[in-house]
Amino acid sequence: MTDWRSLTTSFRFPTGLLIDGTWFEGSDSFEVISPIDGAVLGRVSSADVADVDRAVRAARRAFEDGRWSGKTPAERKEVLLRWAQLCEEHRERLALAHALEMGKPAREAHGVDMRAVIRTLQWFGEAVDKIVDELPHVSPDALAMVQREPAGVVGAVVPWNFPLTMAAWKLAPALASGCTVVLKPAEQSPISALLLAELGMEAGLPDGVLNVVNGPGHVTGQALGRHPDVDVLTFTGSTEVGRRFMEYSASSNLKRVWLELGGKGANVVFPDADLDKAARTAAWSIFYNAGQMCSAGSRLLVHESVHDDVVRTVLDVAATMQPGDPLDHDVPMGSVVTHEHRDRIHSMVVEGLRASGETLTGGSPVLVDSGGAYYPPTVIDSVASDTLLAQQEVFGPVLAVTSFRTEEEALALANGTPYGLASAVWTNDLNRAHRFSRALKFGVVWVNCYEEGDLTVPFGGVKLSGFGRDKSLHALDKFYDLKTTWIDLT
Repeated sequence: MTDWRSLTTSFRFPTGLLIDGTWFEGSDSFEVISPIDGAVLGRVSSADVADVDRAVRAARRAFEDGRWSGKTPAERKEVLLRWAQLCEEHRERLALAHALEMGKPAREAHGVDMRAVIRTLQWFGEAVDKIVDELPHVSPDALAMVQREPAGVVGAVVPWNFPLTMAAWKLAPALASGCTVVLKPAEQSPISALLLAELGMEAGLPDGVLNVVNGPGHVTGQALGRHPDVDVLTFTGSTEVGRRFMEYSASSNLKRVWLELGGKGANVVFPDADLDKAARTAAWSIFYNAGQMCSAGSRLLVHESVHDDVVRTVLDVAATMQPGDPLDHDVPMGSVVTHEHRDRIHSMVVEGLRASGETLTGGSPVLVDSGGAYYPPTVIDSVASDTLLAQQEVFGPVLAVTSFRTEEEALALANGTPYGLASAVWTNDLNRAHRFSRALKFGVVWVNCYEEGDLTVPFGGVKLSGFGRDKSLHALDKFYDLKTTWIDLT
């Protein structure tokens, strides 16, 4: 069993900007605060417009001279596999960074997030030399070729809630395709990204192929989004910021922008479902990672005939998932990412309750004397479908419960938000499962489960949840240009 607290005494991490294979001090710096106890983990460099320009120019040179794009897919594969192996060797260090900077239990970061990172690097490394071009059957007097070419320089902006997993979901397919990357981690969680990039360089990524620029979104992110020499921008985060990246693209070079944004997922529970499994999974789907997931099951839509039984089980699970120090081995839930975010969650709960709802558990910050940012599992019953808690993304461990009577009402409730990332239906009626899942307007639909899947299937949403897909072979499509060549054979 890892003693996470003892590892903090020797924990060290890069603090600069990674540009063209060299660590630079930025024009400014900022403190990284741990939400565990409010302690300062250190200062990291912050990139301004000039720093971002230098990183993009380094990525452009690295792309154009072919030091990476000119390698064969098999050669790129070997680097990605070495990178995955180094992540395995440094698994505890990366997991500790994850826990210290965003408050996730270190045990979960080690067992879940690091497994996802390693597997993502391996999967796209193994996949890329299996991608083939196309030779459509056309006229006997012509030859048509459809070739996939790396798109160029990619700007990747990743969130703080899964800082390593989201970085891997962007970096692995972009680099596998032959693109070069400028990565901007969230200012709340730069440490894990810097460590990941350090291992990538050790694995054999040539200078300039992966660059990392830390800094606030309104400065560093905007500079990357507006840069005229970035070909593709991939972003995971809030819908509000996603809109800004679309505006940055429109006002600069019309770079392609791929967005994975917010969500307001629902677990829809019918009376013929396995109610115990449905309730326990519904609780886990909102309380895991302290509810800080765009795909979180933040709404529980339950048939009125089984409402009391399902909610009772949800409350039983909530009682076992109270937050605590993420460095303790058995803690079920850690902190939220910052004190500001904790206060935002609480203000949304207070505001939402003015419109409708009854708090069954939670509803106020806890462990305040620890200096950390802790918010407990919160269940609010009888939430009206047109109110804040049913419509807006809280991004915390807050579950809004609403009852329904008919299948038609349940479908209207489930689809009745501007988001469309992920949802689930719980029923043992096969016809209903097919019928209802087909009618749900979400990019991902689970039946009798939640948050299941692997790298073979795409992840992404519709409506205000964005477009484009992470994971699966479809993720590579974002980073290729298709070139059609038609040769006249007469």
